[in-house]
Amino acid sequence: MTPVVRELTRDELVPAWEMGRLAFGGAAEPPPQAVRAVPGVSRLGAFDERGRLVGKIVELPHEHWWGGRRVPAAGVSGVAVAPESRGGGLTRVLLGAVLAQARDRGAAVSTLYPTVSAVYRSAGWEVGGMLRSADLDTASLPRPRDDDGVTLRPGDADDSPAVTDLYERLARERDGLLTRRGGFFDEPPLQAPDAVSLAYEDGVLTGALVLDRGRGYGPDARLDVRQLLAVTPAAARSLVGVLAGWRTVARTVRVPLLAGDAVSAVLPLERVTDPGTTAWMLRPVDVVRAVEARGWPAHVRGRVTFRLTDALAPWNAGSWELEISGGEGTLVPTRGEPDLVLDVRGFAVLYCGGTTGRAVAQAGLAGGPGDPAALDLLAAGPAAQLLDYF
Repeated sequence: MTPVVRELTRDELVPAWEMGRLAFGGAAEPPPQAVRAVPGVSRLGAFDERGRLVGKIVELPHEHWWGGRRVPAAGVSGVAVAPESRGGGLTRVLLGAVLAQARDRGAAVSTLYPTVSAVYRSAGWEVGGMLRSADLDTASLPRPRDDDGVTLRPGDADDSPAVTDLYERLARERDGLLTRRGGFFDEPPLQAPDAVSLAYEDGVLTGALVLDRGRGYGPDARLDVRQLLAVTPAAARSLVGVLAGWRTVARTVRVPLLAGDAVSAVLPLERVTDPGTTAWMLRPVDVVRAVEARGWPAHVRGRVTFRLTDALAPWNAGSWELEISGGEGTLVPTRGEPDLVLDVRGFAVLYCGGTTGRAVAQAGLAGGPGDPAALDLLAAGPAAQLLDYF
């Protein structure tokens, strides 16, 4: 019997959280946000013929920056199935329900962090990139020789909106990063950071360092940086210098990495001792929206036709013509049988940039008699990145 999938009631949030705790080994007590309604967050449950909760999934109202535009998305989180119901395709049923719901509310793409990638690949998601962090010896961090015109001051909770605005200045120039608006991002943090340092130039906030101190001051002591943001080289040097000042009481610092930003240009990345990487996955919810909602590189012009296969979201399947010109993209149905066939997972990985049509064909995600290099058009733009785990 096909399970019934519906929105969880308030009384069902605790049992759903318990199911997730059993699956992922969480804390004994739920955080307040897990057992109450959060604006924009949708929690779905799957129920068997006896009305028992056998699976659950959370849809997050995310937006991603892509080409300077906000792309509405469905973040998928907290997917769990009761032990007795695993292996029967229930996760796929839950994912299909989320895709349909997300399409109805206007989402263009969906992202998630997999525990087992094979499950999500079978449903059309593909690895789009890696969430990266680096462990560095604090003593290896450079300290600036002068202040470079930067003024540093400690921050507090009242500075959070300004830090979010700073993050947006950095994020909107890249592809893939979340807007950090809506849903849980609008909720107060479960735990306040231990220290915040802000960098100003000519009275304008240009950098922010947010960290957790950790415990102890011996060889195993480590700082965990939540955010290290800088939109100028001077701010990056100053804030990395603040981290360097912890060398006497914390041997190691863990820093989130964003390729090509001002901070990466300062950090001694050759000294990374234990890089952390976590794969994230993407799939289109609605391919037309995915193409038309984002910005495309202004210098790119071209056209390609292909047939897309998508078993879980049939509204995406069919023959399409992609055209990019002047920073805009369109995707329209086309007649006939194109020379290229593209799997939805191939669409996803190309959309995230950082690969080629021929590489996707080598992975078995594109085919047909045509030259798959023509699909490079879909990969136009920088490689997508994420800085947030959800």
